[in-house]
Parts: sequence; C-alpha cells; structure tokens
Amino acid sequence: MSGDLDLGRPTGAFRGVRVTSAPLWRIRLIHSLPRWLVSLAAFAGLFASARFAVAPPRGAAAPSFTPSAPAPDRAAEGYAVLFARRYLSWDAAEPQTSDLPLESMAGSAMALGAGLSLPAAGAQRVAWAEVVQEREQQPGAHVYTVAAQTDGLGLVYLAVGVAREADGSLVLSSYPAFVGPPAHRGAQFPPTGPQVTDGGLTSVVRRALRNYLAAVPDELDADLSSDARVAVPSVALTLDSVQSIAWSNDHHSLVTIIQAHDLRGTHYTLGYELDVTDVHSRWEISAVGMDPEQ
Repeated sequence: MSGDLDLGRPTGAFRGVRVTSAPLWRIRLIHSLPRWLVSLAAFAGLFASARFAVAPPRGAAAPSFTPSAPAPDRAAEGYAVLFARRYLSWDAAEPQTSDLPLESMAGSAMALGAGLSLPAAGAQRVAWAEVVQEREQQPGAHVYTVAAQTDGLGLVYLAVGVAREADGSLVLSSYPAFVGPPAHRGAQFPPTGPQVTDGGLTSVVRRALRNYLAAVPDELDADLSSDARVAVPSVALTLDSVQSIAWSNDHHSLVTIIQAHDLRGTHYTLGYELDVTDVHSRWEISAVGMDPEQ
C-alpha cells in the first residue's frame, strides 16, 4: 500500500546520526566533574581561612635604606670656633679685649664675659682652632668639640653648644666645657692587593711620582692619560725612594709608599694612590691622589 512505512532502510532524516558506545565510569566522571570542582574550591577557601587565622600574613617589609646624613651647618661650626678662640684668648692687662667680644656672643642669658674671670696677670693666645666632633642635642641644636692649640694650656678641647633660632640666628645654647679628645688609636691601614711586579709599570710610577713631587707638570704630562686631572703640590719635594707599590683590592689603582725630602732637608714618608690604565700596552697615570675638580 502507498501509505505503508518502509522500515527496510533509513530515511534521509536519520542518515547523520551515529551511535557510539563509552565506558560507564567515564560517563559518570564527566557528569560528576563540576560537583568535584566546586567542592575543591570550597575546600581551598576553608584551608586558606584556617591558615590566615593561625598565622595571619604580614605586610610587605618596607625597603631598607640608609638615610643620607644631613649636611653639616658650617656657619654653626664657625660660630663655635669663633667663640672658642675668643674664650681662650685673653690678656689680664687688658681684660676688655676679651670681655667685649664675648659679651656680644653671651648676651643676657650668660654671666658677664660668658662666666670667664681672668687672673691678676698673664695672657693666653690661640694658635689655631677647629671643630673635631659634633653631637646633635635636638633638631637645630648641636654641641661642637673644638680643638684649640693655646700657648698657655697647650692643646685643649672645648665643647660649645650652638643652636639656630627660628629666624636663622645663631646663639650659644650652654656654657662651654673642657672635655677630653675624641677616641683614637694607632694607624690602621686597609689591606691591599699584591705587589706590582710589572717592570714597565714600576718605571712609569717612579717617573710620574718624581715629576709630580718636583712640581714639573710639563714633564709629568708625558705619563698622564688624555683624561687625567692632576694638580701638582705647592711644596716641591725630591723623591728619594719608592718603598712599596701594591695593587688596590679592586686592581684598578696603586697604593704607594715613598720617601722624599724638601729644600730644607726635612725627610718625609708619604703615601700616594694612583689610578693607572693600560693604553695599547702602555701604562698611563689617570689620577694622583685627589681629583682637583671635585
């Protein structure tokens, strides 16, 4: 009959369907995977919460650095030296020569003449004075230790307190005090590298030091590099001997110990540091001691 369905072959609607088989465990795993992922995320959250409760995380440490020291107050240092010179310089025959200068610095807060009472006779002079130590009492206030060479007491150390007011004025902040010197001990030389064994380098160093000490820059130029900045000393010396030439630890400069004498016959043992460079197998001096432009 024309209305009967032919079951002997597939129709066009079912030609693209393909039936495959798969293991049952794989099907179960695919269907349960989302549930396991959700459970795993919940477990990780619980674990993190417990860990934070037991050992809470610390904030990141701030980067450590050494703050640069504030620039020294040269005016305050000079004020301390000026006071020390006036305080230690006096003449009993003319007391006003020390009283008047001290009065302008002491003001009304201190006793007359900063509390200095002169003997019946005698005098004292200061050959030199300079700051050798500094202690900060509080911001804007310092105590300076001034070393002063006097012809009466010899070498003394005077502590002078100086403060800077809000308007920038300098004032004494305390009475002076005689104190001991800064702690010190014998010389300690830093370690050096090996001794120089290169004969050519040794010759260049000897010749350069001889011309450098003799203050003859024209002769010295022959051993200097093109970028060298060297200022010869103001006192002409004669090189007697070179006792030691050693490499520095960085192997870029030399540390030398020499002996020399001046026109009076005074002999010195001196130490010089020289920067050297090898230019086309020829040693040249690029610096001697300090850079005059720094």
